[in-house]
Amino acid sequence: MSQNSSSLSPQPVLQAQVILQEQLPAMLVLLEELVNIDSGSYDIEGVSRVSARLSGLLADMGFAIEQLPVPERADLVVATHRMGGRGRLVILGHCDTVWPAGTVADWPYARLDEARATGPGVGDMKGGLVMALFALRTLIAGGFDALESIRFILVPDEELGSTHSRALIEQQARDADVVLVLEPGRPGGGVISARGALGAFFMKAHGCSAHCASNYAKGASALRELAGKVVELDGLSDPDNGAIVNVGVLQGGTARQVVPGEARMDIDLRARTDAQAAALRASIERIAADRRDDRVAVELTGRLTRPAFTSERNRTLVALAKSVADELSLAIFEAPPAGGGSDGNFTAAQGIPTLDGLGPVCHDICSRQEIIELQSLVDRGALFCGLIQQLPSLLSQGN
Repeated sequence: MSQNSSSLSPQPVLQAQVILQEQLPAMLVLLEELVNIDSGSYDIEGVSRVSARLSGLLADMGFAIEQLPVPERADLVVATHRMGGRGRLVILGHCDTVWPAGTVADWPYARLDEARATGPGVGDMKGGLVMALFALRTLIAGGFDALESIRFILVPDEELGSTHSRALIEQQARDADVVLVLEPGRPGGGVISARGALGAFFMKAHGCSAHCASNYAKGASALRELAGKVVELDGLSDPDNGAIVNVGVLQGGTARQVVPGEARMDIDLRARTDAQAAALRASIERIAADRRDDRVAVELTGRLTRPAFTSERNRTLVALAKSVADELSLAIFEAPPAGGGSDGNFTAAQGIPTLDGLGPVCHDICSRQEIIELQSLVDRGALFCGLIQQLPSLLSQGN
């Protein structure tokens, strides 16, 4: 990361935008480096490489680095920069992607044109990590010290629901006054002030296999048992009201002539509120308990993984973001409550004001068509700088 001796002017947000524009080529070099590291959630070595690279850059800026072990995952990294002011800021990012090892070999980072780039995790969220690093460097180099501390948490398993790291995230963020989350910005400039609840459930059926011709009556089809539940589960969905129950995986059987003795399915739950999520969970449990064939045992595991959070507590942060965006002449809007979850669900549920979707603008997230708008690395980076600069004043007004 190259150095820039410019300090922030009396119009610090506009000057930050100028500095970040100068730094865009260096930002793209780092972005390409990170995107070209396979770092799927289960790829401990790859996730560790990403977090190590980021940790080194943060240490160069004066952050103290702590690595916290996470069972069966890469370490969670906490980088803390202590200052002399007031207000504790936590920044949430994650180093993992949804893409398995080997993806980079046939889909590496690529510039589609002067305005866009693609690659595994380019928007979710390696672009956000790069943006935040350069924004923080700009602030610190410009002498910003008005907060008590900035804590940057790098999560290793966000794409799996942070199931193994949730307790550490909540512990490290519990004293924060504000949390800013680097999930990608919505097309058109949206930020996120509310998210729904999420759940992940897994149903396994254990029946009795048999040859379908000679012993059909002795067979107890595990696959038939679960297949009958798919329609019932799908019937729980009411997308207009935010309720979605999706059977994303249904597997079973060994051969066409064998009654399948084992089967499994994976169920995703989305809900607008915690109460709605609890009702959907109860319905899933009821459906799992019902039997079409008493000879088939059905096992249900899983849980609600992320609590919902609403926008009321976050209105002030949205207003602040819009004010900074106006100064930068940027388009910004408060996106509708997001169905997808993030680690911001945890901090918002702790009662901490949380603003999400602050990363660069991304399209077609978590698909092979995922792209980011490259200029948004600069513009959203300047927005990020402006938010941080204004936090001490905002927090003092709260008192």
